[in-house]
Amino acid sequence: MLIVGLTGGLATGKSTVLKIFREHGIKVIDADQIARKVLLPGTKGWNQVIENFGEEVLDECGSINRRKLGEIVFENKEKRKKLNAITHPKIQWEMMILVAKYFFSGHDCIVLELPLLFETGKMMLFMHKIITVVCKDKQQLERLCNRDELGESSALTRIRCQMPLEIKVANSDFVIDNSNDIEVTSHQTMIIMKQLKSSKYIWIMRAKILLLIFFFILIINLIIALLY
Repeated sequence: MLIVGLTGGLATGKSTVLKIFREHGIKVIDADQIARKVLLPGTKGWNQVIENFGEEVLDECGSINRRKLGEIVFENKEKRKKLNAITHPKIQWEMMILVAKYFFSGHDCIVLELPLLFETGKMMLFMHKIITVVCKDKQQLERLCNRDELGESSALTRIRCQMPLEIKVANSDFVIDNSNDIEVTSHQTMIIMKQLKSSKYIWIMRAKILLLIFFFILIINLIIALLY
């Protein structure tokens, strides 16, 4: 199975590209959805966040207020490291479970949305291909301000907490420029999708799996023959 890492900067359009892959039948794993899951009320992650950041990060329903938590961790590097130490292992574990599930279901390709793929480096070994989603700096700033209701200064602080897009681009197999309308982004994504589907790696993996199945059946038959 071809495992593809999808990354980029804050508000560059990763979710948009992920949606396009999903709409065309490619199995996707959304890190943001998993991040919400591992911090649901009553979970170990939820308890650890309260222990380290206090009940002030909770909303009136007892759920973690991501905006309040973000205000704390993006202004303090040590607190950001603490939050990452709590959430990242849990997110990665959930992701690997889903990857295994899709593998045994016979899927050829899967796309994992990993905003901090390069920053953490822990999932790099599992990626066969990497796609980085970019947009113009001004657009990124405007989108982040609008999406998260942030002032320009706060938005810039958050953007600068991540690795510069130029470095991510230089270390990627594919780049999608999400500076234009959705049709342009979709066209770029479709081109990459076709290349992934025609990748020799998929056919090599299929051949290996068939060989493993063949040898497994052969061994079982030999054992049966010896026993009976």
